[in-house]
Amino acid sequence: MEPLYPIRRLTPTDIHLIEARIAANDREIQTLLRDNQRLAAAHVALKQDATAAQDDLRRASAAAASVKADRDARVREVYDRSLKLEVEARPFDGIAADLGRVRAAIEELRAERKDRLENLMAIEGEIAAAQSELRRVPQLRSEIEAAQREIHQGREAIQREREMQTTNFQIDRAMEKHLVAMAREAEKLRSELADAEKRAVAMAAASGLNPGPGFDLIRY
Repeated sequence: MEPLYPIRRLTPTDIHLIEARIAANDREIQTLLRDNQRLAAAHVALKQDATAAQDDLRRASAAAASVKADRDARVREVYDRSLKLEVEARPFDGIAADLGRVRAAIEELRAERKDRLENLMAIEGEIAAAQSELRRVPQLRSEIEAAQREIHQGREAIQREREMQTTNFQIDRAMEKHLVAMAREAEKLRSELADAEKRAVAMAAASGLNPGPGFDLIRY
């Protein structure tokens, strides 16, 4: 009995191609694992940078508050001193020289105040830059998590394809063994039929009878 459809036996070339594809998939998985490790290291580094930026921001804010408080205290002190000296200088003409020195001191303090303001603006610029870096941390974290999800999905797809290839290979091997067994069984039946026909012909010849056309009906 002929099979309903031909079954192609796997050739050594087919087996070699399947093994090569599995090896390529293994190499791709190793590459994905290395990429995942690099992304995890980058995620840890970004988290550390974010923590350091937050610490710098807190220190800068504290320094700015201290500078502002010190500046205001110095300005109030000089202003109070100038008012006091002006009041005391009214009844005394000789105090004009001291008043001039006080005014010079005020000018120096104003210059110092200007320098402190410039330093404060620089600190505020650094704070703004740190805040900008902090705002980028969630976006970078999201990109890293998306890349990790993509790597995970790729690994699952490769695993599914590998399992499917293994299953197909096993099915082909089982069908091939089944066909070989069927071919052997068919050959055995042909041999038995040929022997039976020979015995029938011999018996008919011995008895002087014609075996007739009936024996031809059982031939393959």
